Amino acid sequence: MKRDRRRGPSIAVRLQHLDEAIDLARGRASDEVVDAADALVDRAGHRLSIAGDHTVVALAGATGSGKSSTFNAVTGTQLAQTGVTRPTTSEAMSVAWGTEQPVALLDWLGVTRRTLVPAGESELSDLVLLDLPDHDSTEVSHRLTVDRLVELVDMLVWVVDPQKYADAALHDGYLKPLVDHAEVMVVVLNQVDRLTTEQREVALADLRRLLDSQGLSRTRIMAMSAVTGEGVPELRAFLAEVAQAKAAKVQRFSADVTRRAGLLSAELGDGPVPKLTGGVVDRLNDSMAEAAAVPVVVDGVLKAWRHRGTIATGWPMVSWMKRFKPDPLRKLRLGLSPRELSPTDVSRTSLPKANSVQKAKLDASLRMVLDTATEGIPRGWSDQIRSVVRGNDKLLADRLDGAVAGTDLEMDRGHGWWVLATILQWLFFIALVVGVAWLALPFVLALAQVPVDLPLITWQGWPIQTLLAVGGIAGGVLLALLSRVFVEAGARVKARQARKALTDAVGEVTAVEIVEPIQAELDRLVAAREAVEKAR
Repeated sequence: MKRDRRRGPSIAVRLQHLDEAIDLARGRASDEVVDAADALVDRAGHRLSIAGDHTVVALAGATGSGKSSTFNAVTGTQLAQTGVTRPTTSEAMSVAWGTEQPVALLDWLGVTRRTLVPAGESELSDLVLLDLPDHDSTEVSHRLTVDRLVELVDMLVWVVDPQKYADAALHDGYLKPLVDHAEVMVVVLNQVDRLTTEQREVALADLRRLLDSQGLSRTRIMAMSAVTGEGVPELRAFLAEVAQAKAAKVQRFSADVTRRAGLLSAELGDGPVPKLTGGVVDRLNDSMAEAAAVPVVVDGVLKAWRHRGTIATGWPMVSWMKRFKPDPLRKLRLGLSPRELSPTDVSRTSLPKANSVQKAKLDASLRMVLDTATEGIPRGWSDQIRSVVRGNDKLLADRLDGAVAGTDLEMDRGHGWWVLATILQWLFFIALVVGVAWLALPFVLALAQVPVDLPLITWQGWPIQTLLAVGGIAGGVLLALLSRVFVEAGARVKARQARKALTDAVGEVTAVEIVEPIQAELDRLVAAREAVEKAR
């Protein structure tokens, strides 16, 4: 940042910061304040881009104050008509000193009545003096011209007379609103030739007191008489000093930036910016998970693992019967393969919609988050945050459903031992079938009257066919009971894993749809405050 050790940041840098604050505050602070600040940035940008070191000073005053006589006295011309012969035009008049007319500057000011006083090394070189219409004129166009040019000129010289120097139209309409511009304003008490020395001193003292009471203690006061010429050389010398210093333009815009930045700062507030703590976000995530039926899915995972594990490791005949029962996860349209889903249903589930209790909990959590995030911040920011959070309820429900549907529940992992159990169960089942068939074979042959003597094969005194039948059924039942213990343990592990995965998925949706937009607005407020402070 370019910085002058005495004056701080340059006016260009301050305008840049103000422009940044305007962009950040747009739509959240008062449109009137933001638009006024934006107009200043635009106005200053045009003014600073115009080539040349001219200083624009405007003479302003009420009807009968002698403003035009002062203009003629300072310029040494009779360009401005005075008294009853004053023109009724709403246009301002300019006189410039130098070698060429500052056309671009006057075009920007919108001043078409122009006069150039040739001056090489004159003390008034690069000075542009404007004679404005009367600010209290009954003609609306006159007042509009004054109001417009008051915003554009580098310095204002207010010409007042002894009778109306305390006029409310001047003080309330112009001086008070321009309190930040005290250094680039001068109040000239004209017509002092009509006052005695004592009256002059009283009037000047009263004028000084009046200005000081309005915060204009840095505004200079001068006395003069356009008729006798008293004070004219001093005013002319002062204007020459201003023109040669070439600082009025920067001082004027500096005051403008200070004023507009101050008004914008008031819109932004100065209270602490809230922070969304982990506890607040966790409570919101819990409510979101419940509303998204995460407990239902977790329960489905638990039951689905039991169901599938029992089919894989149980006794084949019992397992075969269990295949006719629906899979708990597939019933919820979760864990389906792409072939089992139609293209339009890939991200949809059959989870039950949130009931009134869940919705109430979710709404309470949202209110808690919003109340935390909007505590003590400006109304515009508060409204914006609430609009962002409350404006996408339907989208939020779809995102939550999609997050649940897209979560990998890892149901295809962790069951490798089921294959071994299945093989063993089928071996036990085959042994049972062989043993029973062998035991039944003599009876079948006897009924068929087939005279066949079957060999007797024993092991440890027990017939092999009996051992096969008893071992097959006992082994199958024992393996089923043992497998059930491990299936149950695995089901509980899978349920815990599913709960974490689903909660994380819901948390990502919460972060994207709620937490991050809120934090972005809070960060925007912080950035706006920082920018406006740099501008000030």
